[in-house]
Amino acid sequence: MRLITIILISLSLLPISCSKEEKTIEIIESKEIDLQMIDAYREGMEALELQDGLTAAKKFTEAELLFPQSVWAPRAALMAAYAYFTNNYYSDTIYEIERFLKTYPGHPRTDYAYYLLAVTYYNSIVDESRDLDSILNSKEYFEFLIDKYPNTDYAIDAKFKLELIKEVLASKEMYLARYYFEREKWIPAINRFKTIVENYDDTVFIEEALHRLVEIHYKIGLKEEAKKYAYLLGYNYQSSKWYENTYKVFNKKYEPTKNKIKDIKTATLWKKKKSTFEPDFCAVKLPDNPWIVQPFEIYEELRIEQIKKKHQI
Repeated sequence: MRLITIILISLSLLPISCSKEEKTIEIIESKEIDLQMIDAYREGMEALELQDGLTAAKKFTEAELLFPQSVWAPRAALMAAYAYFTNNYYSDTIYEIERFLKTYPGHPRTDYAYYLLAVTYYNSIVDESRDLDSILNSKEYFEFLIDKYPNTDYAIDAKFKLELIKEVLASKEMYLARYYFEREKWIPAINRFKTIVENYDDTVFIEEALHRLVEIHYKIGLKEEAKKYAYLLGYNYQSSKWYENTYKVFNKKYEPTKNKIKDIKTATLWKKKKSTFEPDFCAVKLPDNPWIVQPFEIYEELRIEQIKKKHQI
């Protein structure tokens, strides 16, 4: 019986011994993988310093895949996106950022990921007359940054770049407006110039847009409409060259009125005795301080019953 007991005890200890050995092997392998990941990350940084973005991106991706549970994995994923960005591989940058946002939701560097995504779309704008998708995407993500992360440096830069994007969008509208204007396609030209006036009135294109609206409306016989836009141009941009051109449309010699006001006089219909204001001209000076009934005041006390009675309703 003693022999059997010893054998049983020995057999019961065997799995425990194997389990410890397996854990030891796992720890060693884990450390080896960790070291490989660190080496790959380091090689990625070295390649980045040499401005070899493509090699750097591959090394950062390798580091991420070697140890995806590590805190370094999301950092490596972001660095891969940035490496592509430095070498103008914008489509690869966008792909890596979108993958990062899906794989690591809620990561502390999410704000940077969105910023890099917005800047990537912004930098990919080559021709404002054609790259509408890139313009609108960058605008969308910059606006998202300002709304979601308003107190970050990224939001500050996003506001600045949104102003530039507005200029780009306005220039696109102006490009199309000029295209239609030169071909005497008056209706689409009017619509494009109006878009600039209504949506981009704080850009450099507003003055020309107003002038072109004057020109077109005058050409097609809508002179009152032309005068309306001429008034807007003169009121807001009197020193502009486009204001001078607008006067030529109406066959008038341009004479700027700036600094021509020599004097200002005041006038009133009547002046009460206790009034402390002394106008330059006064039709009637009242001897006392009467309550002057205005023509509209009787309607303030008028009731519906009186109106019905008056009109026999």
